[in-house]
Amino acid sequence: MHSLPALISDLALILGTAGIVTLLFKRLNQPVVLGYLVAGFLIGPNVGLFGTVSSSEGVQLWADIGVIFLLFALGLEFSFKKLFRVGGSASFTALFEVGFMTIIGFTTGKLLGWDLMDCLFLGGILGISSTSIAMRTIDEMGLKNKKFVSIVMGVLVIEDLVAVMLLVFLTSIALTREFAGSDMLLSFLKLAFYLSLWFVVGIFWLPTALKKMQSMLNEETLLVVAVGLCLAMVVFAVKVGFSAALGAFITGSILAETIEGERIHHLVTPIKTLFSAVFFISVGMLIDPDVIATHWQVIVLLSVLVLIGKTLGVTVGAVLSGQTLKSSLQTGMTLSQIGEFSFIIATVGVGFKVVRPELYPLAVSVSVVTAFTTPFMIRMADGTYKFLEKKMPTDFIQALDRYSMFSFTMAAHKESRDQVRAYVFKIFLNAVIVIGVFLLMAKVTLPYLLNHQVEEGSAKFLTLTATLIMSSPFLWALAFGRTKQFDSLVAGDGRGTQNYVFIISRVMVAVGLVGAMVAQFVPLGWALGITAWMAVVVGYVLSTKLRAIYQWFENRFITNLTEEVHKVTPRTHTQALAPWDAHLTEFKVPAEAQYLGIPLAQLSIRERFGVTVALIERGRRKIMAPGRDVMLMPQDIVFVIGNDDQLANFKGFIDAEQDYQNLDEDLSEYTLEKYILTEQSKFLGKTIRDSGLRESTNGLVVGIEREGERILNPDSGEVLKLSDLLWIVGDRSRIRDLV
Repeated sequence: MHSLPALISDLALILGTAGIVTLLFKRLNQPVVLGYLVAGFLIGPNVGLFGTVSSSEGVQLWADIGVIFLLFALGLEFSFKKLFRVGGSASFTALFEVGFMTIIGFTTGKLLGWDLMDCLFLGGILGISSTSIAMRTIDEMGLKNKKFVSIVMGVLVIEDLVAVMLLVFLTSIALTREFAGSDMLLSFLKLAFYLSLWFVVGIFWLPTALKKMQSMLNEETLLVVAVGLCLAMVVFAVKVGFSAALGAFITGSILAETIEGERIHHLVTPIKTLFSAVFFISVGMLIDPDVIATHWQVIVLLSVLVLIGKTLGVTVGAVLSGQTLKSSLQTGMTLSQIGEFSFIIATVGVGFKVVRPELYPLAVSVSVVTAFTTPFMIRMADGTYKFLEKKMPTDFIQALDRYSMFSFTMAAHKESRDQVRAYVFKIFLNAVIVIGVFLLMAKVTLPYLLNHQVEEGSAKFLTLTATLIMSSPFLWALAFGRTKQFDSLVAGDGRGTQNYVFIISRVMVAVGLVGAMVAQFVPLGWALGITAWMAVVVGYVLSTKLRAIYQWFENRFITNLTEEVHKVTPRTHTQALAPWDAHLTEFKVPAEAQYLGIPLAQLSIRERFGVTVALIERGRRKIMAPGRDVMLMPQDIVFVIGNDDQLANFKGFIDAEQDYQNLDEDLSEYTLEKYILTEQSKFLGKTIRDSGLRESTNGLVVGIEREGERILNPDSGEVLKLSDLLWIVGDRSRIRDLV
């Protein structure tokens, strides 16, 4: 007999057990992630209820692949556009909460007598909420159209990004086994540089490349290309000193900006689901009942800290960012759990053996406890708010409302701040591109030429020339590029002198970069001369040409970045209405709704539900402020303004479909039958249209056999004759009643 590889038998055990347990959890309306953890626990070496795996190394390999695909899929859901749309409120809330919980985790570790590494990793573990558990619970509870959900989604987007950075920093600490401020600063600058470079190159190149290849990309080739890009970036990220998870996340984020982003996400989801399931099961396999029994007090303590600390941190952060107390509290209680990123952070610490082994099962246990409590926390949010509203002084509640209204008013007048931010961001990105070109030429091209027996002087000359040519458009933009909006803003504020200071500062930065680059290839004297020559060429001789070249690069980049951004433009109105507890949300019209084809005037939506239909999106067509005669059609996206209660009532209406409980039985009776016209038939001498066959059989005449001739799909004006054999598609019982 042939022997079966251990990896296959282990996968059979893992996925078989997971299938049974997750079905049970689905039946109990619990997150499937918890089912994976329990399945891993049951087949782990510490329990072995259904047997245990024979090759832990093989399972770990699948788990590592699972982390890569999990982060890749999160990147596809993330996208840089989504980051830009999140807004300052969600960003501030997320950063405040993560910082707050990290400090709580670190302090708790110190009070427990743990060493520095344990405290750092504990802070990271407690800092990040679970995207999968929070969003799945919201979806299962039917709360996706509530106002606070948009804040939750924004906070989770920022937390995912912060979690990836935490992974990078903690991995660096685990490798060096020390916490040095200078090293951390260098790591942060290195991360910022590579993230910016990947962002610019990816947004400029990938969307355009996929557009040109679109006709050749079927589902098979697109999946292979996407996974290949992901793994290539994983290898590159590890080569430059970052984690594989960061490479996968960045690739997903960039691919999300392409025309194929949604399609790639759809194709990758089954792969991500499979491999991430193995990852979570491998996490559950490491749960040790003895550790839980020994440290149950710590588990209870950490669970309480997560439930109270995250609720408090998110609520305070959201209130400070200008949200209402009710929305802030709902957001805080929804995010009171830890999950997948906590497992990954714990895995890094245990894998590098820089933290105590029990930290891993402690993190998993706290995640299980807080995941179970998440639905109850969300349900308790409204009651908790009403309790606080009664107990808090009226003046304090009114002061919070005034602060919230003031914050939204200030947000509506942030044009000048946005222009300054765009101006600085443009300068920063151009500097990153110039440095990136230099590193590419110095670290890749020059060694390649030297390894292929090119004389050192010639190799340096060729590399330097190529570097200066490739970076010239971006040096011009760094030194002299402007934005009309920023110039108008400065002129309007009477700060023309400051504008010249900005330009001189930028020229000095550009000259400094050129000098630093050139000095790496030639002696100092030559470097000064070449730098001066470049200043003349870039600033005067080729200024117009370089401007045109740079404009082409910038236009393509902006086009790729902002493409299809109009799809979410209506959501920006949410902020202006937030102080009145009203917001804009979207609903999709079911294909079999009862109200299809009925004018809005007859539906009386505003009168019945108190909401206003602001926009109907029908394919690529947008119907702004639809009139009374506009009708809803299948698959329409309807944008509606109202408060939570009004939108909840409207959701019950918009989601209602016709009752098709007996659809299968009806379809089983709808068949192709034959019927012969006899002398007694009431249809003789009549046309098909006038015969009433459609009404009598609830069907259609699709064929006629007449004197050896067959007429397929006869015209409705065809006259029926004696002995005609009619083929009718319709209700079987009605057709047979004709005989």
